[in-house]
Amino acid sequence: MLVDADYVVYKSCAGAETEIDWGDDVILVTSKFSEAYANVKRDLLKIINNFLWDVPELILFFSDSVNFRKSIQPSYKGHRNRKKPCCYKRVINRLKTEYKVVIMPTLEADDALGIYATQNPGSVICSPDKDMRQIPGKLFDMSELMNVKEAEGKRWHLIQTLAGDQTDGYSGVPGIGVKRAVTLFEEKGYSWKTVVQAFADKDLSEDVALENARLAKILTADDYDFDNQQPILWSPSADYRVDA
Repeated sequence: MLVDADYVVYKSCAGAETEIDWGDDVILVTSKFSEAYANVKRDLLKIINNFLWDVPELILFFSDSVNFRKSIQPSYKGHRNRKKPCCYKRVINRLKTEYKVVIMPTLEADDALGIYATQNPGSVICSPDKDMRQIPGKLFDMSELMNVKEAEGKRWHLIQTLAGDQTDGYSGVPGIGVKRAVTLFEEKGYSWKTVVQAFADKDLSEDVALENARLAKILTADDYDFDNQQPILWSPSADYRVDA
């Protein structure tokens, strides 16, 4: 099991925080490390309990502190400026003593998951993030185990390029959400031509379309230069299309 541990640890540590209101506009946030760590262990056990027929090895993935997408768009995730919850770093350091922990330079946990999963077919990605529907293979979204086919993953990438992701801070095509994007692709084909035309219809250039596509793309092993430890930015051909 390849676990999106950013999600697990953030949620678990935030759940262990307590606020003390001292009055006079002063609020103190406190936390117990033991409680935060117990929350993490409980959530990891919940994941394991979904696979009791073959108890899995867990590998935990975290985002690096440097994010390569900011070199594409400096404002990427710029609104996420809240500090990490109490105990966050200390919990990760403790987890490193019990589990294999993967943090790849300049990559988000999603990218490291995508690279590792495509390098090691048969692994199961465990993440509630809809972005992981781009990665071919087994995906456990915390409630359901599904098998993502390669063509499905590529189509989902194009859908996200048009729909954007306000949470991550890239806009896609104004006025187009996931449902509208799917309808458009079903009518005109899952192709780069369809993407470019959708942006052009809103007076946006192909460069803007490519920027959104690169921000949306979750890396696989084919999108990573292992020698230089850096991502290979997605660059479609003019006739790029995804067949069924």
